[in-house]
Formats: sequence, structure tokens, C-alpha cells
Amino acid sequence: MRLLLVLLVLGFSFNAPASAQSVLVVGDSISAAYGLDEAEGWVVLAQKQLEPTHPEIEFINASISGDTTEGALRRLPAALERFEPDVLIIELGGNDGLRGYPLKKIRENLETLANLGTDANAAVLILGMRIPSNYGPAYTEKFAQTFVDAAAASEAALLPFFLEPIATDVTYFQKDGIHPTADAQPLMLQPVLDLLVPMLDNIAIAE
Repeated sequence: MRLLLVLLVLGFSFNAPASAQSVLVVGDSISAAYGLDEAEGWVVLAQKQLEPTHPEIEFINASISGDTTEGALRRLPAALERFEPDVLIIELGGNDGLRGYPLKKIRENLETLANLGTDANAAVLILGMRIPSNYGPAYTEKFAQTFVDAAAASEAALLPFFLEPIATDVTYFQKDGIHPTADAQPLMLQPVLDLLVPMLDNIAIAE
């Protein structure tokens, strides 16, 4: 198994080995396996699970804990140029929402990220997020809709709520109540694969 943890924020530079298909994941702590061993995170598990049917697939994890859509906009162009991924997965926006950023700006940033991926000839999958209800029903509902609107505008595939399989069970969260446990990762992963595998297969057919 080959997995690259891309620490672009620290300026590390290297070339990805050639592979039949590559998936670039740009996310925050949820995808950076915060509080876990890297091998327990959903990105590593995705590669392991797909290896029997997609033996040459490579996941490039460019997720950084605490990142926002604004931060990702600064580093995504370089990552797309360097790795030329077949699929771009965007798992961002949660930190924006927790900081109360304007919803219009979050949507615009998500759209731009997705469009950057499309312009680089990558299929795009957005993983939606939700925030706690204590932010008020109006903001929380509109925040969830932000991902729907951004995906529709950019014609990206969408998983409306990445944490839906575990959201109502506190035992799947670490002590901070925010970050998923190792046991939660396979449950989070399956809905992603349900969308990702057809995307990969369609790309292979087109090639």
C-alpha cells in the first residue's frame, strides 16, 4: 500500500509515484485523522478497501487540521498541478461554520475549490458537514444547504453529511465531542466509497 500524507503547509515537495488512478483529499482534521494513528483514518482505510478492485489506486492526503476553505484555496492549485489527480475530494467548511464565517463566502469558496478541480480535469466530490444546533436553527440549516448549493453550482458530486452514520452516537466521538474515533472511520467511509467507486469506474471507462 502506498499512501502519501502531503504536508504542503510545511513546504515539503516530492513527486507522487505513477499510478493508474489517484485521489486527492483536501480536508481538515476530520480527514487528517486528528487524535488517531494515520493508519486508522478513513483515507488510509479507503485505499486498503479499494486495493483488491483498484490495485494501482493512490490516495494523496493533503488534509490539515484546522484548515478552512480559504486556506485550501491558497494551496489547492499547487497540489493539483503537482499530483494531477483523477478525483478531488473536498472535505472542508466545518471550521468555517464553527467560526461563524459568512455563508455566502463559504459557498463561494467551495464552488471555487470544486471548479479548480474540474479545470484540472479531476472529477470532484464534496463531503458536506453540519454544525451544532447551538448556533441557531437559521444558521445551521443554511450552513447545511451551503454544500448543496455549492455542489449544484459547480456540478460536483455531493455527500450531504459526511458524519451522518455516526452523528447521533456519542461513543463514536473522541472526548472533545468533535473528532471521530477509530471505530467511526469505517462507518464514515462506506458512503464515500458508494459515490467514489462509480466515479473511478466511469473515469476508467472514459480513458
